[in-house]
Amino acid sequence: MSTLLQVTNLTKSYGAHTLFEDATLNITTNQKVGVIGRNGAGKSTLFRIITGEESADFGEIIIHKNARIGYLTQHNPFEVTETVMAFLTRSSNEEEWKCAKIAAQFQLTGDLLNQEIGALAGGYQMRVKLVDLLLKEPNLLLLDEPTNYLDLSTQLLFEAFLQSYKGGFLLISHDREFMKKTCTSTAEIEHGKITLFPKPLEEYFAYKEMQMGVTLKSNQKVEQKREHLQKFVDRFGSKASKAASAQSKLKQIERLNTIEVKHTPITSRIVIPDISQQRGIALKVNDLSIGYPEKVIATKIDLEIERGEHIAIVGDNGQGKTTLLKTIAGELKAITGTYKWGHEIKIGYYAQHVPALLPSETTVIAYLEQCAPINATHQDILAMAGNFLFKDEATKDKIAVLSGGERARLCLAGLLLQKNHILILDEPTNHLDFETTEALASALHNANCTVIFVSHNRTFVELLANGIVQVKVGTVSRYYHNYEEYVYHIKSELIKDINPSKEQASPDTSAEKAKPNQKEIRKQVRTIENTIKKLEAERHELLQWFENNATKYSEEKNRRLKEIHDHLEAQEGEWLRLQID
Repeated sequence: MSTLLQVTNLTKSYGAHTLFEDATLNITTNQKVGVIGRNGAGKSTLFRIITGEESADFGEIIIHKNARIGYLTQHNPFEVTETVMAFLTRSSNEEEWKCAKIAAQFQLTGDLLNQEIGALAGGYQMRVKLVDLLLKEPNLLLLDEPTNYLDLSTQLLFEAFLQSYKGGFLLISHDREFMKKTCTSTAEIEHGKITLFPKPLEEYFAYKEMQMGVTLKSNQKVEQKREHLQKFVDRFGSKASKAASAQSKLKQIERLNTIEVKHTPITSRIVIPDISQQRGIALKVNDLSIGYPEKVIATKIDLEIERGEHIAIVGDNGQGKTTLLKTIAGELKAITGTYKWGHEIKIGYYAQHVPALLPSETTVIAYLEQCAPINATHQDILAMAGNFLFKDEATKDKIAVLSGGERARLCLAGLLLQKNHILILDEPTNHLDFETTEALASALHNANCTVIFVSHNRTFVELLANGIVQVKVGTVSRYYHNYEEYVYHIKSELIKDINPSKEQASPDTSAEKAKPNQKEIRKQVRTIENTIKKLEAERHELLQWFENNATKYSEEKNRRLKEIHDHLEAQEGEWLRLQID
């Protein structure tokens, strides 16, 4: 494997805050690397330095001559008034047929190619950016939060693409599930350094826990020996007959060094204040139509949501998920029909645009004081600030200096202070690192409030949702299965859409002959999915063993973990090949 990218002795600071200090990184062909680190650790900054958008204070970035870097940013390279095809041909200088061929991988076909990009939902705009990137034929992708605002269908399409991609990539994502499915190596940015580990995310965490256990045990032994030697010196140091020996022991003590343990930054431990327990219906919707004066989005909506339920609103971008949330939150007027909240219910609403609208000159603590109820104590406010990693001097920062992720955390902290009976959350995890995302999911899961939310972060939905409402083609209805089954259903639908039927593929093939072929494919798919399920269960057991035996090393278990990883990758590739090829 040849080297594509080298980062050597990288140093970068903003004032007193150091992001990188003599950091190094080496990326070779076909490496698929998940880049992790807390908000503000420097992940996006690293990408901007690699692409030349920012300069390093010190160090060297070497992009080898055989590297063709494609950079997917969070910014839009198109004009909103351009059509999809006009932008793709302009940006790539390729013929329309080639643009259409690549676009079809992301279901951008037919009339969609002639629509103005500004009229497309956020997920489809991201698809356009992906197609534009791929048309330039890079062999090393820099992907900065590509799953933000992507609906499940687009995520699965993108996931399948990355799994089969022949080049390499560096991927920043706060969706653990997406990273687990696509990345075979892990790079963590922490304490100014970059640690590259040649294994997937879960194995990296298992290794890290094991190393921490070994380090702590080693330090414990050093401290015990130091204490023993010091006792000898204290007892015999004053005696002439033992003086030389005592001096020898002092020198031994000086040579005893513990290993520095650089603790991971404090993980979010979010605590949501309890509300008074209530039973009954939280929300009742009757014959509701939602949308805008110029366009009806969905009609004949009938729903009942019980108090204490955690309902995920799911569906493709543009189907009306946010419109539904805006309507029941009272921000958008219903077209027809009614909805009614339960008795004495207090509602909190988090919208996607809210973090950008925070008062820039207000400090963190002042904003939280404004959000807090009258009976909240100063300690309550400080505790909630700490839940979202605003501690000590950070509480005095003005909102103007906060990153997007920090603003999102601040909004959520303010909302959770209010002791709402109902939380309506529209994409609350965008820009949150996955540790904070998972801490938030766990806190909401344990809270006794009702949660109605939209999120495209699969890990977040899986941890939180105990009910699903699907928005699809003008309808809104309960989906009476769990989220795992919903994901499986969407995968099955994608297979049907991507792969034309045998009848269409060959005029000489009759429907009667096609049926057994399709039946056989479905059988193979089910077999593969059962195999994947068993392998993932075994992998979970092995990782649990590593977690419970942090100081032990098992060559056999390490080898089996590698075999499972390779087998899973092969099975997932075969699953895709059966239908996509």
